[in-house]
Amino acid sequence: MATTTSAPPTTTHEMSSNKETSPAENKLAPVVSSTESAKAQIHYVTGVRLVLLVASVSLITFLLLLDQSILATAIPKITSQFHSLPDIGWYSGVYQLAAAALQPLSGKIYTYLKLKHVFLFHLFLFELGSLICGVANSSSMLIGGRTLAGLGSAGLMNGGLNIIVNSTPLEKRPLYTGIMIGIGQMGLVTGPLIGGALTEHVTWRWCFYINLPIGAITAAMITLIHIPEPTSKAPYSLSLLRDLVLHKLDLPGFAIFAPSCIMLLLALQFGGDGSHAWSSATVIGLFVGAGVLAIIFIAWEARVGEKAMIPGVLFKNRIMLAAIGQQFGLSVCVFIGALWVPTYFQSVKGAGPTESGVDTLPQVLSQVLFAVVSGIAVSKLGYYLPWAVFSGAALAVGNGLMSTLDQYSSKGKWIGVLIVVGAGRGSGMQMSLIASQAVLPARLISVSLALLIFLQNLTAAIFLVVANAIFTQSLIKKLAQYAPSVSPQAAFKAGSSSDAVRKLVAPDRPWELEGVLDAYSESLRNIWLMMVAFASLAFLFAFGMGWIDVRKKKGSQSAKEVQDSEQGITGEREKEEV
Repeated sequence: MATTTSAPPTTTHEMSSNKETSPAENKLAPVVSSTESAKAQIHYVTGVRLVLLVASVSLITFLLLLDQSILATAIPKITSQFHSLPDIGWYSGVYQLAAAALQPLSGKIYTYLKLKHVFLFHLFLFELGSLICGVANSSSMLIGGRTLAGLGSAGLMNGGLNIIVNSTPLEKRPLYTGIMIGIGQMGLVTGPLIGGALTEHVTWRWCFYINLPIGAITAAMITLIHIPEPTSKAPYSLSLLRDLVLHKLDLPGFAIFAPSCIMLLLALQFGGDGSHAWSSATVIGLFVGAGVLAIIFIAWEARVGEKAMIPGVLFKNRIMLAAIGQQFGLSVCVFIGALWVPTYFQSVKGAGPTESGVDTLPQVLSQVLFAVVSGIAVSKLGYYLPWAVFSGAALAVGNGLMSTLDQYSSKGKWIGVLIVVGAGRGSGMQMSLIASQAVLPARLISVSLALLIFLQNLTAAIFLVVANAIFTQSLIKKLAQYAPSVSPQAAFKAGSSSDAVRKLVAPDRPWELEGVLDAYSESLRNIWLMMVAFASLAFLFAFGMGWIDVRKKKGSQSAKEVQDSEQGITGEREKEEV
C-alpha cells in the first residue's frame, strides 16, 4: 500500500557542496543545516497519488491558459449587457497586469514557505476572482474579479511545476511536465471554441463558473496528498514573517519591479487597442517610466545578490541563458499562433467559430501527443537537447508552410501543416524548464521556474501587440491593392469573422471578394513569417542548453556544463561574503 519511494542517499559531491556553504548562505537558504541536508531523503509520490497529483496540476494549467483565450468570443455579449465597449481591453489586460507583476515574487515565496499552502492560497484567489466575475452585475465588478483572478494565477503555473519537481525524481519530470504543459496548451487553443459554445448556448458567466468545480476538485486532491519538501522550511511564526518581510522576499525589489511591469503592459494596452496613439504623451510616458524603473530594478538586484527576487546568478549560467532564449522564441510561436490560426479559418476559409475550433484539432492533438512522447523519450533516454532542437526546426518549417496557405489551400494541406506546427509546440515548451532543473540547485528552482513563466507571459503580451500591428498595417496596403473600394477602417470595425469579412464587399461588386480574401491571407502571411524568425531563434538557442543526461543524479553528474554551473553559483556566493 505504500505510495512513496525514497530517493538514493545524497552523493559525495552534494555533501562537499553543503560543507562549503557559508554562514551567509545558511541564512539565505531554507535549509536548516548542511548535516540535515546531507542526511535527508526525499520520499517521492508514486502510484495512484502521483496520477491524481499530475491530473490536478494539469487541470489547473488548462484553466489558466483557458482563461487567457476564453473571453475572445464572450466579450461582445458582455459589453452589450454592461454597455461597456470602452472597457474591452481591461477584461484581459488587468488579468495580465496582476499576474505578471506578482509572478517573480511568487517564486521567492515558494522557496521559503510550504509548497502546498502557497499553491492552495493562490488557487483560492483565482477561484474567488472567477466567482466574482461570474456574479458580476457591472463592468467594474467584472474588472475587479479579473484582477483578483490574475493575482491568484501568478503562483499557479510555477506552483504546479514545483509540485512536479518536489514529487518526482529528475529523470521522470520530463514526462509529467510534458503532460502538464500539453494539457494546459489545449486550454489556450480551445478557449475561443469553449467560450463561444458557453456564451451561445448557456451564458457568458459560465466562462468563469467553469473554473469553480474543477478548481474545487483539484484543491481537494492536493490537500489530501502529501507533497514532499526537498528543503527544510521553518514553521509559521511571527519571527518567520518578520524575517521574510525584512530579509528574504526582497520586497523593495518587488516595489520597483511591479510598477515597471504594470507601466510597460499599460503602454502596450493603450497603444494596441487604439485608445491612445503610440506617439501620445501617455504612452511615451509609460514606456519611459517602465524603462527607468527597469534600470533601477536591475541595479538593485545586482546590489542585493542572491537575496534578490530574481538572483543575478541565474543569468551567469550559460545553460539557463540558453533556456531563456529558447523559451522566448517558442513562446512567441505558441501564444501568437494559438490566436491567429482560427483567424485564418474564419476570415479566409469562411468557417464559423465552432467549425474553426474543430479545424484546429489536428494541431491540438499533435501538440498533446508530442508533449507526452517527448516527455517519455527524455525520461527513458535522458537527453532533452534533441527535442529542444527538433521543436525549433519543426516550428520554423511549420510556420513557413503556414505562410503558403490561402483561400484555395486543400484540407489535406492545412491538416498536414497544422500537425507539423503542433509537433513543434508540443515537443519544446517543457524543455527549458527541464534544463533549468538539471543545472540549478534546489534553492533556485522555484525562482527560475517563476522567471521562465513570467518571461513566457510577458513575451506573449508584447508580441500580441506586435502581431496585431503587423497584420493591420499589411491589411491596409493589401486592401488598397486588391480591393480598393473596401475601406480598411470598415474592415477593422467589422472584425475577422467569416460573415463580417464577406459583408465588406458591396453587393454590386462581388468580384472583389477574391481580392479581400487575398488581402487577409497575405496579411496573415507576414505573421507566420515573423514566427519563422522566432522559431529559428529558439532553434539556435537550443544548442546551448547542454548535453545532459537527466537520469543521473545532479550531484553525481560529471557533465562539464553542470560543473560550470555549480562553480558559477559558488563564486557568486563567495563574492557576496567578501
